[in-house]
Amino acid sequence: MTPVEISALYIAANILLLWYLSFRVIGRRQSARVSLGTGGDNELEIRTRVHGNASEYIPVTMLGLFVLATLGAPGWAIHAVGGVFTVGRLVHAFGLSRTILPLRAGGMVLTWLGMLSAAGGLVWLALH
Repeated sequence: MTPVEISALYIAANILLLWYLSFRVIGRRQSARVSLGTGGDNELEIRTRVHGNASEYIPVTMLGLFVLATLGAPGWAIHAVGGVFTVGRLVHAFGLSRTILPLRAGGMVLTWLGMLSAAGGLVWLALH
């Protein structure tokens, strides 16, 4: 697989994660009968934040992953950045959804590691 094809797999996985988290919010909105905001529903608040948090981190990192691939990063680097970041997002979403602090924190560490690795790789490739 080419680096661009590898990045496409991670981008697709993260799009599917966002879709799933959105679906969870919509389902809770329907069952709680809340159209806007959270209506004081604790579970809806949690699901909304889980989705919102993913929406805040995924787009910019997936853009960085794609640019890494187009600048010629090797496939192993795309797997490393995309894999660490995606696992981090999954672990964080699960930990935040279930209020399991160690998973939430670990997921953020992996997320940040993926983000910082992408940023470092972008700077490296842009300057060399």
